[in-house]
This record gives sequence, structure tokens and C-alpha cells, in this order.
Amino acid sequence: MKSRHSFSGARAIFGVSLIELMIALVLGLLVVGAAIGIFMSNRQVFRSADNLSFVQENGRVAFELLARELRQTASSPCSAKVPIVNVLNNTAAWGTDWGDGIRGYDGQAGQALPTVTTGTVARNRIAGTDAVELRSGASGDVTVTEHKEHAAQFKVNTTAHGLVDGDIVMVCDFVQAAILQITNANSSNVTIVHNTGTGTPGNCSKSLKYPRQIPCIENPHDYWYTYRPNSVIAKLKATAWYVGVSTSDPTRRSLYQVMLTSSGASPASTVQEVAEGVQDMQLQYLSNGGTDYQDANAVANWSQVTAVRVVLTMQSNEQIDGAPVVRTIAHTVTIRNRNS
Repeated sequence: MKSRHSFSGARAIFGVSLIELMIALVLGLLVVGAAIGIFMSNRQVFRSADNLSFVQENGRVAFELLARELRQTASSPCSAKVPIVNVLNNTAAWGTDWGDGIRGYDGQAGQALPTVTTGTVARNRIAGTDAVELRSGASGDVTVTEHKEHAAQFKVNTTAHGLVDGDIVMVCDFVQAAILQITNANSSNVTIVHNTGTGTPGNCSKSLKYPRQIPCIENPHDYWYTYRPNSVIAKLKATAWYVGVSTSDPTRRSLYQVMLTSSGASPASTVQEVAEGVQDMQLQYLSNGGTDYQDANAVANWSQVTAVRVVLTMQSNEQIDGAPVVRTIAHTVTIRNRNS
């Protein structure tokens, strides 16, 4: 007898029918689709969290570093509230009012930041964003043992003072402070000279008495101040902060710090990219006795500024759902040396 093959026989061999196989394939596709959906969803969540983390971390770094210098600005190694006289000749580089400690530049008002170009190439300042210059006495000071004011000479306590010709420094005691340029110094002796007639920008006077004579003259008569033993000489720390075009991508922005490193006809400076993703920086200032914060172009006396309101707009490098992650960080920083 011939064997007879039937559908039921095929089912017995393979264990499933064609219909059951199709159902299984459909269910498998649904499971795979669900798995892919979960994977894509998790990937999107991860990207969102990663970009938010990028924004928050860079924002924290940007604010902490800027806030630290804002708190310390206008400080001297001696006392928080001593008046400061500036005997440097006027210079376009880094401004002329070195004794103010802080000076802001309003981007909306078109105020230019000295030594930094506003433009669209790497490290250029972004138009419309604010900037600020900060100055204070740096660490690594040396002690004065004698001051011959008419000879414009200091004697210090060590030959390892680290000072060289052209350094811009702050000398202070608990009565006053002065900003000046060293015209002669070397590690072979303890004499530091701050004469007139040499260096750039150079000193307009040998006299370091506060307040500075107007006009500042080279050899004032009977207008002198002598720094006593244990006065301090420290290099002046001068920095500028601004938002500029990123070095990694011309479509992105970063927070930059410019630091003065030496003096000369065009004072040398280093530019550091501090934090990526800083899209905008807006600054307002509170003056002593004032009732509200003001933009930089409205501040009448920078030596009276006691606090700064900082608003940083942070933006992620990637876009999520067609738009970048944007966060705004707003803090108020008091100038420690003017609020003690």
C-alpha cells in the first residue's frame, strides 16, 4: 500500500502548523520591535542625561572659577580696605584704572574689552556678551626691609624675590597700597627699583603717596610716602573674563580667561579656554550705598562696587529632539575685600 502524506503528518514531523509559525514570527517581530523601542528610548534618555550633565558640569566649573576671582578682586596682601594709588602711565592695554580692582564691559552697549577682538574666529569675543577685568595682589609676596622713596628703591628680605624688570606689582602696608612697575631688579641683590623714564607703560612718578597727584608728575616736591619695614611687595594679578568663539568648533562658544603674564609695549598675556558651552554671560554690579544692580555702562565709580550678579547661559553641544539643552545659572558674588 502506498504511504499517504498529509498536513497532519507534516505537523507531526515539525511540531507546528504554518499558521502557528506565522503567529510565532509576528510575536517575535513584536518582541524585537519592543526591544528596539526600549533601546532607542534608553538611548534618548542617556543622551539627554549626558548633555544635561555636560551643561551642569561646565556651568559649575565656569561659575566656580569666575566667582573665586570675583571674591578676591581688589585685594591686597596687607589689608582689605586700604586705598590704592596707581602710578603707572596711561596705557590702552588692560585699561588705565588699575587701582579700581574691577571693571566691567557691557556687551549690549558695545563696550570693547581691551586686548580682545570682537569677531567670529576662535578666541574672539562674542558681540553682545559682557566681560570683566579683575585685579588683585597675587601670592608669593616678599617683605620690605627699607624704602628710600626719593631714590625710588626698596630693599627686600631675600634675593629669591622672583621679581624682574618690567613686572607690575603692588606694594602695601596697613595704611595704603600702590601699583607700580619695577624698572630694575635681579636675583643678585635685594634692591628693587621703581624709577621713572623707563619701561612700558612706565611710572609717571617716584612718589607712591595716596592720592596720586593730578597731573601725575615725575618729581613731586614734598609729596612722598615711605613704606616701613614689613610692608609687602606682590606681583599684580590681572585677568579678563569673556565669552568667545570655541577653538574646537566655530559654531560653539566658550568662557575664556586672559591672564597678564608680563609687561612691555604690548603686555604679554595667555588666553585659556575655561569651559565649553557658555553661550552668554551677563553681569550687573552693586555699588556701595546703591539700592539695585546696574549694567557696566551705568557704574560711576568702580572702586565702590561691592557685589556682582552673574548670569551664565549654558548650552549643550548636541541637539535633543531638534534643540540643544539650555540652562541658565544665576548667582550673586560679593567682593570679599569690600564687605568685611
